[in-house]
Amino acid sequence: MRIVIADDSALLREGVAGLLTRRGHEVVAQVDSAARVQGVVDTHAPDLVITDVRMPPNMRDDGLQAALELRHRGPVNVLVLSQYVAPAYARELFSGGDGGTGYLLKDRVADTSDFIAALRDVAAGGTVLDPEVVTQLLTRARHADPLAALTPREREVLDLMA
Repeated sequence: MRIVIADDSALLREGVAGLLTRRGHEVVAQVDSAARVQGVVDTHAPDLVITDVRMPPNMRDDGLQAALELRHRGPVNVLVLSQYVAPAYARELFSGGDGGTGYLLKDRVADTSDFIAALRDVAAGGTVLDPEVVTQLLTRARHADPLAALTPREREVLDLMA
């Protein structure tokens, strides 16, 4: 596989790159900013992009926003590898675009062989989800109250209609 790694942590980037290289994969680019992801993807046409959620320039959800943009622009395989679950964006990540998609939590990757297998699945067009991401997505969806967005007057009208 030809892989791009986007993470602001140099130690994590180098560690993942070393692991992948030892396993016979080619890391074609490493970037420390979400702003640089699209350029290296355009230049190198990787089989897989691994990105973090929180990255420069704003240190909020820039990496995930870059992944969403990649998915909307064309078929690309993206694995989000993060410490954080961003349910709203995760839902959007899995709902649109062509290509494989994955979302794993860094702290829960316990076996490097399983990690490599997950990368292969995503690069082949599959879907990989950390169980904790699934739990948070389902919990949020189950507790979402569609009536919460209504104004008091809209609730009153709805009550009268019912």
